[in-house]
Amino acid sequence: MKFDKKTLGYAFVNSLPIFFSYEFLSLAFGIMMSSAGYNFIWSWLVSQTVYTGAFQYVLVDYLKTGTAVTTIILTALFMNSRMLFYGIPYIDKFKKLGKFYPYMIFSLTDETYALYTSMNGKIPSNVNEGLYMFYVAFFARVYWLTGTIIGGLLGSLLPFDFKGIDFCMTALFITIFIDKWKNKKDRLSAFLGLICGVVSLVIFGAKSFIFPAMVSTMFLLVINKKLKDCRVKSNE
Repeated sequence: MKFDKKTLGYAFVNSLPIFFSYEFLSLAFGIMMSSAGYNFIWSWLVSQTVYTGAFQYVLVDYLKTGTAVTTIILTALFMNSRMLFYGIPYIDKFKKLGKFYPYMIFSLTDETYALYTSMNGKIPSNVNEGLYMFYVAFFARVYWLTGTIIGGLLGSLLPFDFKGIDFCMTALFITIFIDKWKNKKDRLSAFLGLICGVVSLVIFGAKSFIFPAMVSTMFLLVINKKLKDCRVKSNE
């Protein structure tokens, strides 16, 4: 895979929206880790190996409360299970990148996926599609790691009370929920997620509700999909 200046520039410009979202979220994560007693090296190490923003926020609380490793692993698996479906359409394209194939799988996020899906038929003829995807993934990862380090350093150097900064991820999820709810064609998933979250919160408490909420939501969505398929077959 050869260096392509035009593709690099095109990928950089298109990745700027990711920059503005990742820098603030990763910076907040670094500050949260510092507030929990982990310096910027630990923040960087987590972002380097885990690299999933939503779960990294959850992981901070897990580290503070000494949550069991099995719970951490299962929560990470279910929180990121959507990537199994994201990646299927890009298996062949990622394979064409040769030795970078594993990296492309690891670096797939909601934001990079959004850019990949929006590029169909819109990439200039002088831009290499495979290289474009690699550069987007690379830039996104640099943005997140940079923000993590800066946040970790700020959290340890600045004499401010950063209590409440973790709400930025909550705000992001609220925004996603509202956007999902406005999509009248697909309100069921948002409704089920809300109901399962509230019920799990009441039953299991604030520290343990995420995992059962995700499992129950996924289970109900699978049931709904099966029922839809059965109705389609019965109408044929």
